[in-house]
Amino acid sequence: MRIHILSLFPDMFSGPFSDSIIKRAIDRGLVQVELHNIRDFTSDKHHVVDDYPFGGGQGMVLKPEPVFSAVESIRGESDIPVILLTPQGRLFNQQVAAEFAAYDEVLLVCGRYEGVDERVREHLVTDEVSIGDYVLSGGELPAMVVVDAVVRHLPGALGAEEAVGEDSHSSGLLEYPQYTRPRVFRGWEVPEVLLSGNHAQIAQWREEQSLRRTLKRRPELLERADLPAEIRDLMERYREGEG
Repeated sequence: MRIHILSLFPDMFSGPFSDSIIKRAIDRGLVQVELHNIRDFTSDKHHVVDDYPFGGGQGMVLKPEPVFSAVESIRGESDIPVILLTPQGRLFNQQVAAEFAAYDEVLLVCGRYEGVDERVREHLVTDEVSIGDYVLSGGELPAMVVVDAVVRHLPGALGAEEAVGEDSHSSGLLEYPQYTRPRVFRGWEVPEVLLSGNHAQIAQWREEQSLRRTLKRRPELLERADLPAEIRDLMERYREGEG
């Protein structure tokens, strides 16, 4: 997979992309991340990328010319998806990450200032995503989040291929509790079922714990999760106090 990132501050990505899973995926040739500076696509000697908004108002707006020039230069004749990181976009989640991971190539545009000229949104961008209902200084941090979540879905990026499927939100539920050695720590013991070696019981316990945790912490997730009928029945019993 090839991921292009269009930003005014490409140096921000050097740290996060130089360690851990993303670095290993790059080294293995599973993903190629290319950083592009928007200022390199300006046509004036001062490399101006922003201007005051028509109609007045606070802040500056990212000009359309350098963004169009950059995207068109990168895309050429291809139809690479152009994804704008913006608070106005659809909410980025595990399912969207899997959707993006299916692309061979994507281009992420990091907004800045008060946003981008609306013509970029209307005539250039093919998708818009937001990582949450809050405002950041720019799209660089959201782009890092998107890349990390997407790379995890690429075959070979993780040590265990089933790991992504067990992540929180992959099934619509939060992940079950995890334990490791020591068996007893400060008097707190690991649940006995996890030491039993009975994989069927362990799987059932984990499923129940995921459901309990989601009901307690993020009940709204259950309304849109595609859950089997038996899990729905179990959920109703928990809600009625039988669990």
